[in-house]
Amino acid sequence: MKERRRFSRVLFSNPAVLMTASGDYKCEVIDLSLNGALLTLPVGYVPLKDEPASLRFALPQSDIQIAMEVQIRHIEEGHLGVHCSQIDLDSVTHLKRLIELNLGDDDVLHRDLEQLILHD
Repeated sequence: MKERRRFSRVLFSNPAVLMTASGDYKCEVIDLSLNGALLTLPVGYVPLKDEPASLRFALPQSDIQIAMEVQIRHIEEGHLGVHCSQIDLDSVTHLKRLIELNLGDDDVLHRDLEQLILHD
């Protein structure tokens, strides 16, 4: 099967809050990219494809918060894939650094940044 992802993902297990029109739901970030995240499906949440939401989480052992506006892109048993539709400058700076530290490959990170700029 051909890999369709344009952005490198890093494993990142961390508590988060998904804020939707139907309420705020606790979830867990499973992995991250510059363009989205994979989350655990929050208990009691019935997602709709392309539904807008906000995702917020703190970096471990830090006061740094990352916040992004997302859309539900895919729904799987127990998981949600979300696409980042908007992110503030501080959050994207921290997200970039987090991914950079976890990838360990500047070339891959720069390729991802070019993809983000060219295709969004």
